[in-house]
Amino acid sequence: MHGRTRLLLAAVCGVAVASVYAGQPVLGVMGRDLGVPVDSLGWFVAAGQLGYLAGLVLLVPLGDMLDRRRLIAAHLGLVAAGAVTTAAAPVAWAAFSGLAAAGVFAVVVQTAVAYTASISPSAERGRNLGIVTSGVVIGILGARVVAGVLADLWGWRSVYLALAALAGVLALLTLTVLPADVRSDGARYGQVLRSLGGLFVRPVFLSRGLIAFFLFASFGTLWSGMALPLAGAPWHLSEAQIGLFGVAGLAGALGAARSGRWGDAGHARRVTGLALGLLLVSWAAIGQLSWSLPLLVLGVIVLDFAVQAVHVSNQHTLTAAYPDRTSTTIGAYMVFYSLGSALGAAATTALFDAAGWIGPTVLGATLALCALATWAFTPYTADRVAHRPQLEQAENA
Repeated sequence: MHGRTRLLLAAVCGVAVASVYAGQPVLGVMGRDLGVPVDSLGWFVAAGQLGYLAGLVLLVPLGDMLDRRRLIAAHLGLVAAGAVTTAAAPVAWAAFSGLAAAGVFAVVVQTAVAYTASISPSAERGRNLGIVTSGVVIGILGARVVAGVLADLWGWRSVYLALAALAGVLALLTLTVLPADVRSDGARYGQVLRSLGGLFVRPVFLSRGLIAFFLFASFGTLWSGMALPLAGAPWHLSEAQIGLFGVAGLAGALGAARSGRWGDAGHARRVTGLALGLLLVSWAAIGQLSWSLPLLVLGVIVLDFAVQAVHVSNQHTLTAAYPDRTSTTIGAYMVFYSLGSALGAAATTALFDAAGWIGPTVLGATLALCALATWAFTPYTADRVAHRPQLEQAENA
């Protein structure tokens, strides 16, 4: 795969996923502008995640039937439309609708990841997935920095207008730069959806999916709730200052980009276990937010390193186990991601309102422990299948 192809696909992932997460550092000002109470602010993020869930089930499997290049371009155009709707929203329900629409088509991320896996030689799959998936991390975390600055300068609506413009430009670049990816196996939509459903009874898929559910619920707990205590006493930080915490997360997550190469070398299971241990430890530092910003920064770096390492290892394992249906597999796997992220986003603001920062801290640590327990109780299976996909094919026979 050419370097420019990897970079373009990483940019597609970054912009698309940013449309779901860019509101996190500006939840307070969005809520005040649109009349949404504090205990419901998490629904600005959860709306996009629930839309994302629908797109994973209904749209991502199309990548195993149609030219993924055209799908990527079309979905980026519709992400832009959802972002414009959000920016123009006069009331809360209109913003929720725009965010949900952008979330539905932000599943272009999974189409891009599946496209990467399908055109990568097996010896380079993990490396290429690590680079392209780093775009997701840059989008999630970098968007917080940019969103905070834009919100301070021109208001929160400018964030979504900027995302719409970027998505439109990338749609045009996709059509001109990426090679065609014509599907020729004649699979029908109903068949593809049935194969997606069938994955949920496979042990390898379920174990990695459950790890992703707890992983991203813990991730969403931090990033959807952190802005609230930072904006209040004793810190009283602005949206731009809160957004800068995304730099710490970005540093940690990009440090884990090498995890794809570790997967290529046969260490996907070991990487997952070590990273989940770090995820649990990170909450001990994050829990000190009320009195120590340096400890919070350390916790954010460790948490995002762990999340990226596990996420890349999961995708490497699953695309190796199911090489003939990468879009369907990635789409089904990301159902767990979407449900976990929505749970974290919705629960953390309600817990903060009821118990202060201790509530989200206990929730995040508990979710990390659940992910680690899931990994511990599914020994060796995922690693074996990642390197011997014929075992899973024999299961299916």
